This record gives sequence, structure tokens and C-alpha cells, in this order.
Amino acid sequence: MLAEIKGLNEECGVFGVFGHPDSAQLTYYGLHSLQHRGQEGTGIVVSNGEKLSVVKGEGLVSEIFTADVMEKLKGTSAIGHVRYATAGGGGYENVQPLLFHSQTGSLALAHNGNLVNANFLKHQLEAQGSIFQTSSDTEVLAHLIRRSGYPQLKDQVKNALSMLKGAYAYLILTEKELMVALDPHGLRPLSLGCLGEAYVVASETCAFDVVGAEYIRDIRPGELLIINEEGITSEQFAFNSTKSICAMEYVYFSRPDSNIQGINVHTARKNMGKRLAVEAPIEADVVTGVPDSSISAAIGYAESAGIPYEMGLIKNKYVGRTFIQPTQTLREQGVKMKLSAVRGVVEGKRVVMVDDSIVRGTTSRRIVNLLKEAGATEVHVVISSPPIKNPCFYGIDTSSKEELIASDKSVEEIRQLIGADSLTFLSTEGMVGAIMKTEGTNGFCLGCFTGDYPTEIYPDTLQYYYQK
Repeated sequence: MLAEIKGLNEECGVFGVFGHPDSAQLTYYGLHSLQHRGQEGTGIVVSNGEKLSVVKGEGLVSEIFTADVMEKLKGTSAIGHVRYATAGGGGYENVQPLLFHSQTGSLALAHNGNLVNANFLKHQLEAQGSIFQTSSDTEVLAHLIRRSGYPQLKDQVKNALSMLKGAYAYLILTEKELMVALDPHGLRPLSLGCLGEAYVVASETCAFDVVGAEYIRDIRPGELLIINEEGITSEQFAFNSTKSICAMEYVYFSRPDSNIQGINVHTARKNMGKRLAVEAPIEADVVTGVPDSSISAAIGYAESAGIPYEMGLIKNKYVGRTFIQPTQTLREQGVKMKLSAVRGVVEGKRVVMVDDSIVRGTTSRRIVNLLKEAGATEVHVVISSPPIKNPCFYGIDTSSKEELIASDKSVEEIRQLIGADSLTFLSTEGMVGAIMKTEGTNGFCLGCFTGDYPTEIYPDTLQYYYQK
């Protein structure tokens, strides 16, 4: 989606391998396939069974891991990370995986998500003598592990994880083991696969396809997997009956060729488009989608409505995603660079423009203008998710509530601001039903749409997101 997620930025992506001689190279390819989840920084930590080595930097996977760099990364186990800074800000020190050394061994962490009690825990830990080297909430886990009184690392990790609140998919690498943990609500996707005798873990199953691994299953909420030379062990560090995976993984974040909880992302998005055609029937000549993540929904809308799908918008693939620009002015310039309307397709036509979300409204307004400048007589905007009215606390970088256009404006007011001839959002029931093919809202985090969050939100976190 080029569209409005300029404030709904992807959280992060993690990839891990245990028991393969080319672990670093596999991790490189896995991270490359997860690049859409974070473009600010990337890193790989590799273990040769005796020590951990790290290479990381600010930039894209292909920029940091050149052929010369990869030649130096040797080992049979590795974890990697691609990052979009949602907590702790940017900077080299915050690029993951984070690597820690102690007299009892080394430990590397890669984290997808956001801890809502990170500041609370940091204050406690600092009062006990901890000194933090980064501003990332990921580092909290390392301090909790080392301060645990349990003799075995497994129990130290379980105890530390039980203190965390929020969304987290953790990969923990030592010289001899790879540990994998998912928060009790399963807010972030995380899957287990195999490649011969080796095990592979990734934020999305598309990474398995790239490296030739076979999908085994999803990591369960509250589960800790321990992978070592003896095999794989599963333990529960927390129990929770309410699975609440982020609905935006299906709407936007994940690649269309990924499967989440056995549901193909492309199919889910296509179903959203079909449901939109039922909820928002429009007389039009063509349907077009905003590249890339809205294409599936646009195809579904066109099929259901019986209106031709056309490529009315073209993306310049050599321009980075607009949301990584640090200011609104640069974001808007990025849209101009990245998208252009196809005059031969839209001129003189009534156009249905399908997008997956509206956050601030500025990008939607620009795209509507692009289509009208290219000669579209009408532009009807349909959105394959409900209005985003509330910030996310779990690793999606939504801005403060005041910057969310739907937080204090009606659909009609938003329509006027973006200049569309009509505007329709998919209902919450319609979105969930399209994903699951059944009615109801069980099993998803819908906090950004409804304001109902699956975890307690700490006061200092609320203050940050609701500040004026």
C-alpha cells in the first residue's frame, strides 16, 4: 500500500535458522523477503557453536549485507531482523538483533512488536542498578533474563517473558540454542518451518518459500520453543484464551503470498474487496487499486461488482515507500514521485479507487487529484478496512490520536477533505467476516478501529499517544 499508512508503519520482521551450515545466507534471503516490514535498519547474528558474531547497520538488507560481509558470517545458527523504528527511535544502537555478553555466555535478541509496560519495567530495572545501552524496549528482556534467580536459561527466559505486557515475537539466540517466544495474545504472526534437518522461524511464511523451507505450524500464543542439538521442545510460559492477532496484518502489513493462521493474505484481501462491493455498490466504468497491497481487494471488488478492473495507477518501483520519510512535506513529495495515473485508462471514466486504509488523509487526497487530473470524471473511494480512529500500542507506528483523521471527523467530512465523489469504509463485521468467512470479531485485535485493546495500556504510553 502506498496509500495512507504513512503513520501506520510496519512494525518489524524476524527470521531465524538453527542447524544449517549456510544459516547466515538463508537469513539474508529470509530478511530480503521480509524487507517490506522494515526499511530503516537490519542485522544478523550468527553462532558457530562457540561464539556469536553480529553485523548490522542502518539501511536495506542488500545495502548492509554485501558479498564481502556475508563471506565473514560463518555458523550453523542465525537470527536476523528488519526494522521500522516504532519504539526507541532510530540510530545504529537500536538496530537489531541486540547482542549481549556476560561471563556465563552471550545472548542475542530480535523482537517484532512493542511492549506497553517497557517504561514501567525500565524504571524498576534502573532502580535496581541496570544501565541501558539503547532506547529500544527490546533491551528490557535481556535485563530481566539476567536478573532472574533461576539457574537454567530456559526458566530465566520464561520468568522474564511473564513480566512483559504487549505484543512481542522474540527470537533469542545463544551459542547453543535458538529460543522462540510469542506473546500470550498472539498479536504478531510467527511461524515455524523446516529445511531438511534444520529449523526455520519467520514473521511470515513467504520467507519459507524463498529459502525452500517447509511450513510446519504457527507459534502458539504464550509458547516458548527451545531448539538445540537435541531437537525441539515446546513449553507454555503463559496461558490466554483470547487470541488477538492484529487484523492489519491481513489488511496491509503482510505480503499477499503469506499465510497467517492458515489463511492466505491475498485471498483475505480479495474477500474484503468482494464484501466492499456488497456494502458499497457504485455505478462506475472501471475499478483500480492503489499499488501494492490494495490490488487484491480491488480485484475482488471488480469481480463482485461486474466492473472491469484496470491498472489506473502505476507505481515507480525504484522509489522507497513514502511512509519512511520523516516529515509530512517529504511524504507528500514521495507520493508524487511514486504514483502516476494512467490517462488512457481513467480519462472520461467513472473510477472506483480501492485502498486499504486512510490515516491522515493527505495521501488519499493526492491520489484522488492524480486521477482527476488524468481526466477521471468521478472518483469513488472505497476502503477495505474500517476507519482508523485510535492509535496502536503494539508495534504499528500510528501517530498521536489527533493526527488520525477519522478520530474526530465523520465519513462525509473525510470525503470532502480528500475530494472524492463518494467514500465508503468496510464495516468491522465485514472485514472480519471476509478474513474468516464467518461473522464475528473473535480472534483479532481491532483496537485501532474500535478502541478495545486486548491488554492493559499503561498511563505513560497513553500520554504519549494521546498528546496534543
